[in-house]
Amino acid sequence: MTETDHDCLVIGGGPAGLTAAIYLARFHLSLKVVDAGKSRASLIPCSHNHAGFPDGISGKELIARMTEQAQIYGAAIVTGRVTRIEAVEGGFRAEWGQGSVTARSVLLATGVTNRRPPMDEELHDEALARGLIRYCPICDGYEVTDKKVGVIGSGGRGVAEAAFLRSFTADVTLIAPDRAHDLDQADQAKLREFGIETVDGPCHAVAAHEDCIVVDTADGHFTFDSVYPALGSDTHIELAVQLGAALTDGVLIVDSHQRTSIPGLYAAGDVVLGLDQISHAMGEGGVAATTIRNDLAIQRPMLR
Repeated sequence: MTETDHDCLVIGGGPAGLTAAIYLARFHLSLKVVDAGKSRASLIPCSHNHAGFPDGISGKELIARMTEQAQIYGAAIVTGRVTRIEAVEGGFRAEWGQGSVTARSVLLATGVTNRRPPMDEELHDEALARGLIRYCPICDGYEVTDKKVGVIGSGGRGVAEAAFLRSFTADVTLIAPDRAHDLDQADQAKLREFGIETVDGPCHAVAAHEDCIVVDTADGHFTFDSVYPALGSDTHIELAVQLGAALTDGVLIVDSHQRTSIPGLYAAGDVVLGLDQISHAMGEGGVAATTIRNDLAIQRPMLR
């Protein structure tokens, strides 16, 4: 077998990738983590549903703690965005702006990016930091209990998110992002059943005050305590496509042990179909790392 630089290359330094890195390092495997610094978790102002942190923890602090823990056990972590990957004898070769590396196995933990609502980028980031814009009703629906909430979305996706939030507050409005609502009868019936108001688009968030956000729409100005964009997300599957890995509905297909259709290529976190939760991503990272260890041991026994 041709020698490679490392036993495993982890691409992505979010909760899934860093959990895997901690496991892999503690398995005494040689690994490198290449992280573009774009983890969606790092944008979370404060998570209150992550077990073990009753007072909450920011995404940046959680990532920093996990990074430090992985490095304590010898994980090499570098900043960069891998742009090319290919299969080579003995494993894979990956390239990024500052260099390249070969590894016997690769774990893709590249995640997703939320599609943002139409608004000024600086205003968006300010509103996100203050909880005026929220992307995950599973994570933080509790925080909008009995508050006035707007959901920017259309079709079944928008209706589903508005209905989910209705279990936290009676004041939910569904706002069409770019045109008038065009909802089928079933969606209209669900909105009536849940008492959810609708507002036609186009819409644009225009101001973030101390405790509210203002959205300009075709029907006028509306003020909310928080707004949830329900516009979908873009999964970072480009590297998987380069290797020819099997996909379904824009996400990677993996088996129950996080193996993709390409031998030696694994995936964990939001890049595969799942709950889009930190806890779920961490669990997949642990499963993937253990599978990688066991699969590599079949090829070459790990003795000390």
